[in-house]
Amino acid sequence: MKKSIFLGVVVCSLLATAAIAQNKSAPADKTAIQTFEKQVNDYVNLRNKLRENAPKLSKDSTPEQIHAYRTALEQSLRSARAGAKRGDLFRPETADYIRRTLKLEFQGKDRQQLRETIFETETQGVVLRVNYPYAQTAEFSEMPATLLAKLPQLPKEVRYRFVGRNMLLVDRDSNVIIDYMPDALP
Repeated sequence: MKKSIFLGVVVCSLLATAAIAQNKSAPADKTAIQTFEKQVNDYVNLRNKLRENAPKLSKDSTPEQIHAYRTALEQSLRSARAGAKRGDLFRPETADYIRRTLKLEFQGKDRQQLRETIFETETQGVVLRVNYPYAQTAEFSEMPATLLAKLPQLPKEVRYRFVGRNMLLVDRDSNVIIDYMPDALP
């Protein structure tokens, strides 16, 4: 009888400790997500200002004009973000939150197909370098809606992508890699 009471007290104590730890990390996670989302929105605002100065495209634009537009935008972004480096947006606290979220999302046999889909995407030739474009010859890995719902929200101008186990933030218009996080996937 005494052992079962003692075990009950130990289990309750452990559960209370875990709940306290979770509640302490929740505000830190919320702050990390808000900071990340603000930085991404700041990037989008900068990008939109730079787009105004890029050559204009019409619906009848030629491939050469589209290429010139993307190249001009890419160079403008690179100049405006000359000091940008890996981890500027995926700061340690944000990266920690995303890794924990991905670890939970990729557990279990039902998620095996999700992992296979991501790892089968042909991403050879993708050089992970901030301020440089995602290789045009490489495929984009599709992000499942269930996963997107659990990650920090992105504006429509930016998307998450995986290259192997790495997670990238990519500009939809210019395909420029805004930031990346190594070893994001478990």
